[in-house]
Amino acid sequence: MSYPDLSVFGLDPWWLILVKALAIFVFLLLTVLVAILAERKILGRMQMRYGPNRVGPFGLLQSLADGIKLALKEGLIPAGVDKPIYLLAPIMSVVPAITAFAVIPMGPVVSVFGHATPLQLTDLPVAVLYILAVTSIGVYGIVLAGWSSGSTYPLLGGLRSTAQVISYEIAMALSFAAVFLYAGTMSTSGIVAAQDKTWYVFLLLPSFAVYVTAMVGETNRAPFDLPEAEGELVGGFHTEYSSLAFAMFMLAEYVNMTTVSALATTLFLGGWHAPWPLSLIPGANAGWWPLIWFIAKVWTFLFVFMWLRATLPRMRYDQFMALGWKLLIPVSLVWIMIVAVLHTTGHTGIIPNLIAAVLLLVAVRTSMRAARRPRMNQPVGGAAEFDPLAGGFPVPPLPGQRIPEVWVTIEVAPAPIRNGKHVHEKVAIARRGSSDA
Repeated sequence: MSYPDLSVFGLDPWWLILVKALAIFVFLLLTVLVAILAERKILGRMQMRYGPNRVGPFGLLQSLADGIKLALKEGLIPAGVDKPIYLLAPIMSVVPAITAFAVIPMGPVVSVFGHATPLQLTDLPVAVLYILAVTSIGVYGIVLAGWSSGSTYPLLGGLRSTAQVISYEIAMALSFAAVFLYAGTMSTSGIVAAQDKTWYVFLLLPSFAVYVTAMVGETNRAPFDLPEAEGELVGGFHTEYSSLAFAMFMLAEYVNMTTVSALATTLFLGGWHAPWPLSLIPGANAGWWPLIWFIAKVWTFLFVFMWLRATLPRMRYDQFMALGWKLLIPVSLVWIMIVAVLHTTGHTGIIPNLIAAVLLLVAVRTSMRAARRPRMNQPVGGAAEFDPLAGGFPVPPLPGQRIPEVWVTIEVAPAPIRNGKHVHEKVAIARRGSSDA
């Protein structure tokens, strides 16, 4: 196993560490401002309508205007909330999303004011596990926001987010295991260095697919934005928030999108390495050029987030949970076993991995069809009947259930004429199987 060279970290003077930390913070804030504007513009073009085009030239100041508007709005605290937790929840959502970016490598060693320093704040032998641990803390902000609001619908949104993060963090962590096997390290800079020749997206395509799906579910974005399902949860866990507290939740969402996109770039797209054929240019992976390649890759993933929101409808919650537990986790476990066998036998090239990935895809597709076939061929008469009004309000049938047939007989008597006007009498309705008439 090759251990990463972490000797270049921890040698910076205190002022350079402060500058790098401030640069990361400013980079994330600017990315959020640009991403909000870009998303509204992209959604407008995809839906054949105009995006923001009033505030500033071509609407470029719309995000800044929205931020100022939120800051100037009155901050309302509803009666009955748990005030300390209510105020702490937005901070708990933002801080982990920002601190997770501390171990993301954005470039090689460069010279800053005469000091040789890597374009990375710090690194750890278990940096990827640090990112998993920190980002999992962010869900506490969502849960506590829903619980402390003292309202039913924010609580439901918080509980949904808990189940969602737990489900998809398992699949996300399993997708990392194959990367650790190939790189031989959990250090982010070591993983990037291991992809100097071949990116892991080509060697570990199923892991990449599982991670991309899990990162969309992890960030509560469409089509997995169930904690904020406006149609049924009245805005979700942040229903009772306004002003800067609401803005902090929006900031946390977009910073999380940037963080998981940067992690996907680091683990699967070679990090700050230049893509082919730009990598053939001398000096493409030296100096400040790699920072441009890194930002371009991150924005590619951010565009995918926006594309999914404009394209796919929101999933049902049972479909969403079944996707995580019944598909992503089993596929990840089987793929880890395949990767371990290939790595042990020395078949670590692109061709063996692609063949194994195709065979795994065929097996998954076949098993899904086999699991769906009995339900499709089940006769209607064999389905179990249920009462849709048993709980006091109508509910739709689940797979394998059917609503019993109801025959309605309407007896309409001719309307008599009294004083020159038609008089409408009561209509008698009888239902088969019911004592009402």
